Order: sequence, then C-alpha cells, then structure tokens
Amino acid sequence: MEHCGPVKQLPMNRPSRILLCALFASWFFVYGLSSSARAQDNYEIQVYGYDTVAPRSTMVEIHSNFTAEGSKMVQDGVLPSNHAEHETLEITQGINDWAELGFYLFSSIQPDGGWQWVGDHIRPRVRVPHSWHWPVGVSLSNEIGYQRRAFSPDTWTWEIRPIIDKKIGRWYLSFNPALDRSFHGPGVNQGVTFSPNAKFSYDFTKKIAGGLEYYAAYGSLAGFDALKDQQQQFFPNIDVDFGPQWEFNFGVGVGTTRSTDHLIVKCIVGRRFSWPHGPGAKLKTPHD
Repeated sequence: MEHCGPVKQLPMNRPSRILLCALFASWFFVYGLSSSARAQDNYEIQVYGYDTVAPRSTMVEIHSNFTAEGSKMVQDGVLPSNHAEHETLEITQGINDWAELGFYLFSSIQPDGGWQWVGDHIRPRVRVPHSWHWPVGVSLSNEIGYQRRAFSPDTWTWEIRPIIDKKIGRWYLSFNPALDRSFHGPGVNQGVTFSPNAKFSYDFTKKIAGGLEYYAAYGSLAGFDALKDQQQQFFPNIDVDFGPQWEFNFGVGVGTTRSTDHLIVKCIVGRRFSWPHGPGAKLKTPHD
C-alpha cells in the first residue's frame, strides 16, 4: 500500500462522498428497513480482499464448487446439494481507482437434473484509496440479486460486506463481517443476519500461499441461532500465483454443524484483461 499522508488532511473529495453514501446505505440496510437467514451457499465461496479491479480492466472468474457430502433430500422446497456441481461466472469491471462493478451468473449441475440456471447478482464495491494511508485495507461491497426458489428459500436478497485485510510480511489476513437481508422468502422475518467470513494465509514461496478460510451463518442479529442450527465451514486452501493477470484458489471445506454441507471441494480460476490504457499506465495487481 502507498503512504502519501495522514487521513485527517484529506478534503471531502469524490471518493470520500461515495464512501460516506455507502456507509449510510449500510446503516439504512440494518436499521431503516422492515425486518434473512441467507444460508452459506455453495456458489461463490470466497473471502474478499479489499482491493478493486483497476480501471479499464476486467476480471473474469469461474467458481467451481462440488458438494461431495451434503443434503440428500428436498428441504423446504430446495433441491438437495449432495453431489451437485455449482458453476458461477463472475465478471468484474474496474470503474476507477476506488470502485468496481461485479456481475454473477449462478448455475447448478444436479446429479439427475441436468445443468440449470440458478440466478444472477450484481455487486458494486468501493474501497479506501491507497493514498489515504490507512493501516489496513478497507472496502465495502453491496450484492443484491435473485436466486430461483428451487435453489434458495429466499429468492431476493441483499448482502452488505465490509472487508478489512492486512499483509504482514509473509502473512495475509482478511475479515468479512457480512450482513444479509431477505426481501422475499421465509428469511424476511429474521431481519438482518450475520455471516462472518475470514482468511489467513502464509506465503511459503513467492508463488504459493497456503492457509485457512472460515465461513459461517450465525442467524439473526436479534438473536443468533443455536450452534447446531448455525452454518460453520473451514476450508484449508492454497493460492498459486501464475502471474499478475491470474488468480487461482483451491480448497476442501469441512462443515462442523448439522446445518452445513459436510464436504465441499472448491476451485476459483480468474483472469484479468486489460483494455487500452494511456501512456505509462500499468495493470494493477492485489496489494500494489
């Protein structure tokens, strides 16, 4: 991260106003709307880093998640997850140095039901610029969209995900204390729910890092679910650096409660594409 001066000397510039608007939207999300238990789904299993895609660049990612041991019966009208392959296409466009816009296309390959479209989400995200000299990376993601009733009891949902991360030598730490709300489905009555995600990893070499990711869904902020009804997953994982344009993450997740799929294999492959830039411009990579 660059260090160009203390935050207190910054004027209320455009990034500042956008971030304040995003924070206000978060407050409105939690306190201003009528009262989701959004389950930890198996479509995009990822702990976010704070950085955004560079302007005039596009990140294309494929999330491939196979549930080796999951639910085996229809539950509340939702198809079983056991031996289902979930494929998600994520396309993220950099807008400027501190904002991006992402789009998700979810699909599921059922053991006996073929390949089906599940839904779509859109995700704007803003971050604190490097020049603000903050000791940690901070960004804020908003994700809203639709999933078909056969794959989720709550069809329209909104997630607000604060992102805090830090690189310390060979160690990397990230925390995503996500808040979820349902607008259509049984989860509406739960109001805002808490789904924290976290990651730590260690650079074994310049190209390979390994660590642990944690995903959970605790339930409503008005009162967490009993532990047996919460979702808790731990993913030992590996990140491989194939170059500044590439992203690769692989992990095997173990669920530790009865409400969690017990064994999931996930893989993320991403490729950055840079469009024509002005003289002297370069492609940004995470943690520049």
